[in-house]
Amino acid sequence: MRRMSEKIESNDEPSSWMLSWIPSWCPTSASQLKDAEEKMLKSVKTPFSRQHVRISNDNYLWTVAFLTHPHQYSSSHIQPESPLVLLHGVGGGVALWAQNLDAFSSSGPVYALDLLGFGRSSRPQFSSDSEEAEEQFLAALEEWRTKVGLEKMVLLGHNLGGYLAAAYALKHPHRVKGLVLVEPWGFPARPENSNHYSIPVWIRAMGAVMSPFNPLAGLRLAGPLGPMLVQMIRSDFKQKYLSVFDDNTVSDYIYHLNAQTPSGETAFKNMTIPYGWAKRPMQERIGQIRTDIPIYFIYGSRSSIDSNPGCDFKKRRPDVEIIVIRGAGHYVFADQPDDFNQAVLQILAQTQGTTEKEAG
Repeated sequence: MRRMSEKIESNDEPSSWMLSWIPSWCPTSASQLKDAEEKMLKSVKTPFSRQHVRISNDNYLWTVAFLTHPHQYSSSHIQPESPLVLLHGVGGGVALWAQNLDAFSSSGPVYALDLLGFGRSSRPQFSSDSEEAEEQFLAALEEWRTKVGLEKMVLLGHNLGGYLAAAYALKHPHRVKGLVLVEPWGFPARPENSNHYSIPVWIRAMGAVMSPFNPLAGLRLAGPLGPMLVQMIRSDFKQKYLSVFDDNTVSDYIYHLNAQTPSGETAFKNMTIPYGWAKRPMQERIGQIRTDIPIYFIYGSRSSIDSNPGCDFKKRRPDVEIIVIRGAGHYVFADQPDDFNQAVLQILAQTQGTTEKEAG
């Protein structure tokens, strides 16, 4: 029987500030998000623990942990391994890794957390300044690492998580054993002479309409129709997880993730300029990451994400490895989970080999 502990260090209900932001007609709540996540994680066979890890300013990061040697989360217990830490993208949460957690945990300790402002983590107000908003994400991750008691980590980030993983490696290089950047957002700079009219009309129109709002504002504005909207617009997610769910489990989870207070979502908006470009492109900074930190890029062959930044960086740093998963789109970890899992396990074996050489 699967063992599962849940140690909540915070109130599961949103604060009064949060409640003021959630439209009263949205059929969602913190408890419904909890139930939706629970249903997703029932597909995971490996025993795990979960808890809110408290950090400063009354904030907390929701964490799911697969530990080789389970213990209480405490800075007095430093694990000898460099565990894999999973960082999701915009609009994501820990349970979207449902098809990957069993495989990853077979190689050693694994942590998946909801980024500050997303999922079941606290949803504070972020700075409107892009650099300060980025720093809030990084400070939360560093406090989390200290509280959990990790010496070093292999960071695997998807989308925004990839951007933040790279930014964290720049700020705290001695805490990063390796970087796995999966379809990372925010790497290329916006072209200086980009032709506005080369962008499809429908994208320009949507950008003009939605620019004053958060990226997922439409989901909340839809009110009671929100769940149905997710099922219609993101019907592809049902196919991605068809091997484990044959109902609306995934779309329900995605809805409750994103119908909550738009905290991290607002921070993301503040970090972007029109059409999704990053205000502080990572491509301009990634060359400063220490050369002893191995870096891997993973892309889907059918994704619309630009892989050129990874390829250009490899020209400057030949040891960087680029992996393309055939038949996968942007959600490569869900599109082709078996191939993705195998690629990550090979990366973990390589980083573990590096650890053994250093120890010798």
